[in-house]
Amino acid sequence: MIDEAKRSPAPRILLGEDDLEMRALLAEALRSKGYTVVECADGMNVLQQLSYVILSPEVSARDPEHYDLVVSDIRMPGVTGLSILEGVQLFEGFPPMILITAFGDEETHAAAKRLGAAAMFDKPFDLDDLLRKVEELAPVA
Repeated sequence: MIDEAKRSPAPRILLGEDDLEMRALLAEALRSKGYTVVECADGMNVLQQLSYVILSPEVSARDPEHYDLVVSDIRMPGVTGLSILEGVQLFEGFPPMILITAFGDEETHAAAKRLGAAAMFDKPFDLDDLLRKVEELAPVA
């Protein structure tokens, strides 16, 4: 029997996606792999969720506000995924970020790479490919 106090918590993923059906699909797929998922419907909500991390760089992996990974659509109401990535890249301890988009031209891919995106997926993408990348960046114990 595993001692619950010693079990590491499930990795937390912040999911930003304005399309309800896509968000539900991604959240369910991530939860089925053992992740804790916090869902956001727009860029402002993603920023609100990340504000604690940004303002408190001492946040540890045991802190309930900690995120191990951010998965975000690029085009969302309020603030884009690229803008979020650009704004937070200066903060120490910021989790890796995977961007997804239906508008993945060469310029967008170049900007995502330049800003430090861990990966970028063009819609429609293979869900298994995304899940493999998530597991690589935030392995489930």
